[in-house]
Amino acid sequence: MRMFVITAIIAAASPAVARTPDAAPVVAAERGFAADAPSMGIAGSFNKWSTPDAIVIGGGQVLRIGEAYPDGPRPADEPLLEWWPNFAGISRSGDMGFTTGGVQVGGRRTGHYFTVWKRQPDGSWKWVYDGGSGASAADVPGPDSEPVILPAAPLPGTYRNPALDVEGMTPALPSEAAMAAVQDEEAALAAKAAADQKEAHLRVLADNGRLYVAPLPPAIGRGAFAEALSGWPATFEFGRTEGGGASQAGDMVWTYGPASWTRDGQPRRGHYVRMWQRQADGWKIVLAQLIPAPPPPPAPPPPPAAG
Repeated sequence: MRMFVITAIIAAASPAVARTPDAAPVVAAERGFAADAPSMGIAGSFNKWSTPDAIVIGGGQVLRIGEAYPDGPRPADEPLLEWWPNFAGISRSGDMGFTTGGVQVGGRRTGHYFTVWKRQPDGSWKWVYDGGSGASAADVPGPDSEPVILPAAPLPGTYRNPALDVEGMTPALPSEAAMAAVQDEEAALAAKAAADQKEAHLRVLADNGRLYVAPLPPAIGRGAFAEALSGWPATFEFGRTEGGGASQAGDMVWTYGPASWTRDGQPRRGHYVRMWQRQADGWKIVLAQLIPAPPPPPAPPPPPAAG
């Protein structure tokens, strides 16, 4: 009885955490963003729908929206960029969400996008991160399909630890504490990935998550993860988290940071981007992508031998 009363008090004191969130506004924002691109162009639509400090990652750089896409009219020769959501989610507090899905340029499918959204004080939605993956979109459902919605994180409430035969609470986390907890998870993932990235990722990928390993199609669910991870190098060097954000409920956190690896004997670098959700068994990655920087230029030919 006491645990029921405590749970009821938490629910009453935290209505934003207790209610069931709806991802429809996030999906609608993504569709509105995409619908503006044909008339406004890439720069115009990207600036309209982003916060001033939003970032994009590409070409080995993390850039503010104004640096990546200076606002202006659509150039006459700009190819038509189209995208649509296939997978989406929202935080328990309804203030953070994401979508990801297929992309096509000039009518040709080229990969996947990943956008992180934040609800603004006026109730509108603006994106804070946008980035792409070369994971194949050839077989993903088309623009007229409805996206799969990630189930919301479990409500704070009672739980039982069978090992100790005790009851306890899973409280909502402040956003700062959630970010700190995920940074610890990132550090542990980095340490393990330096020896075996497949084992490291399998430990923290959510059963209902998605993984982008270009040029393979999206790996959806645990059964597909191991095979997809074999398409990456055996090890990674993941740097410290450089940025991201957490929901008010402390149930959803996104992160990005530097990554380096070796491919075909050549050093490569880029960035990781991940969306974490606090699930019943702890923090899990529900979406992960790796954005490579351009490969290094080939070495110059040796000078001719002296005659």
